[in-house]
Amino acid sequence: MDTPSKPLPASERRAVTVEAVVSLAAEQNPGDITTAAIAQRMGLTQGAIFRHFPDKASIVQAVLDWVAERLMSRVDRAARGAADPLEALEAVFTAHIAFVADHPGASRLLLSELQRAGDSTAKRMARTVIADYGERIARLLRQGQDAGRIDPALDVDAASTLYVGMVQGLVIRSLASGETASLTLEAPKVFALFRRGVERRP
Repeated sequence: MDTPSKPLPASERRAVTVEAVVSLAAEQNPGDITTAAIAQRMGLTQGAIFRHFPDKASIVQAVLDWVAERLMSRVDRAARGAADPLEALEAVFTAHIAFVADHPGASRLLLSELQRAGDSTAKRMARTVIADYGERIARLLRQGQDAGRIDPALDVDAASTLYVGMVQGLVIRSLASGETASLTLEAPKVFALFRRGVERRP
C-alpha cells in the first residue's frame, strides 16, 4: 500500500511555486501566466496556491525576490574569486550570462514587469534589481581605477550603464531568437570589446 506523501512546509511550497513560475515564464509571455496554470504545473489546485500567496501579484514579487537573491549571490561569488577588479568584471559578466542561460524565464519576467504601464511593487522591485546590479559594476570599475587596471579618466557611470546594456542586449537577442545557447558563445566576444574600452593602457 502506498504511503501518502507528506505536505511540504510552507517555505518549501513557496519556493516550488516560484520555480514553477520561472519555468512557465521561459515558455510563454509572463503576463499571460495565470494562477490556474501555476497550479496545474505544480499538480495542485488554485486553492492550494492561495494558501501561501494572497494573490498573483505576491507570487510575482516572490519570484523577483528569488531572481535578485540568486543572481546577486552568483555574481558576488564570481567577483570574490577573481584576481583583480578587471578580472572580476569579466567573471561577473560570465556568471550573469550563465544565470540567464540557466533561467531564461527569470529574464523574461523581469523585462515583462519593467514594460508594464504605471507603477507597481513588482516594477519597483525590478528597477531596484537593475540599480543594485549597476552599483556593483560601478564599484568594481572604481576599484579597478584605484588598482591601476582601468583608465583613470573613464566615466564610471557611463561605463556601468554600457555594461548593464551589454547584458540586456544579449538577453533580448537570445529571447528574440529563442536560442539561449548562443549567449555563452557571444558573451566573451562582447566583453572583450568592453574590456578594450575601459582597460588602462601601458
